[in-house]
Amino acid sequence: GGSAGPQTMRWGVEQSRNLMTVRAASQTGMDRVVRTIKNMGIGDYQPYLSFALGAGETTVERMVNAYATLANQGKQQPSKVMDYVQDRRGKVIWPDRWKPCDGCNMANWDGKPMPRFGFEGRQVMNPLTAYQVVHIAEGVVQRGTATVLNDLGRPLFGKTGTTNGPTNVWFVGGSPDLVAGVYIGYDKPRSLGGWAQGGRIAAPIWKAAMAPVLETMPKTPFVAPPGIRMVTIDRRSGKRVYGVWPGTDLKPAVIWEAFKPETEPRRSIRKEEAEAQAKVAEARAAAAVSRGRQRSDADFLEGQGGIY
Repeated sequence: GGSAGPQTMRWGVEQSRNLMTVRAASQTGMDRVVRTIKNMGIGDYQPYLSFALGAGETTVERMVNAYATLANQGKQQPSKVMDYVQDRRGKVIWPDRWKPCDGCNMANWDGKPMPRFGFEGRQVMNPLTAYQVVHIAEGVVQRGTATVLNDLGRPLFGKTGTTNGPTNVWFVGGSPDLVAGVYIGYDKPRSLGGWAQGGRIAAPIWKAAMAPVLETMPKTPFVAPPGIRMVTIDRRSGKRVYGVWPGTDLKPAVIWEAFKPETEPRRSIRKEEAEAQAKVAEARAAAAVSRGRQRSDADFLEGQGGIY
């Protein structure tokens, strides 16, 4: 047979990822998966494995709000188009519980604590879990399907998406201060062409639209909540490594991964420990061979009449 072409190889990689996703969802339990999806405001789905692959429908608004929740360490604010509505006299008539920010328009800082808005959202995800997802999604930009955003030179996270057909392509993501989403598709789904991919179309559009806005903002890093443990991991094997610092190239051999307490990979043995264990194993094998030979000699002599 002939060699596999790029399309076949890419299809094979995607199928492998899909199998991993379904396996993870099955082991976790789809009841938990759809409950998390609902808590994040993405949609209300039945516990079918197909929803782990994105079979359900949702909107850009819901996805952007869900990603904003991740960037906000699991705290969710209700999405809204308008901040507030005023009457002709300037009185805020919506929302009912709106409060002014006293001191926000102060001409000069008086040295007192800066004004802060109170948090009115709700915690819908464990902060440690939310940060783990953000950290994984940072890898999408650093070395995955959204590396087109790499030259923006700032901390970003996000995820590309491509549905079967392909009939839709996505990119949703952003920084700790700004999250946005791009969706491309037809009202009545039809193929966008075999070359259409989220990383190839949606991510560049996101970049063109958001780059000028991001330039006006500080390069704020994503901050891990207390308790997160950063561990150096071999990118290919997933095993913990020591004595090697993660690289800055697109495909580094070693990367950082975020773990909750007591969930990080167990300590791997060092080189000298492995060599010592190998020597012990060799000595035991040699002893076993020697015992086998001695037993064979004894059996032979016993067979000759018990003469030793």
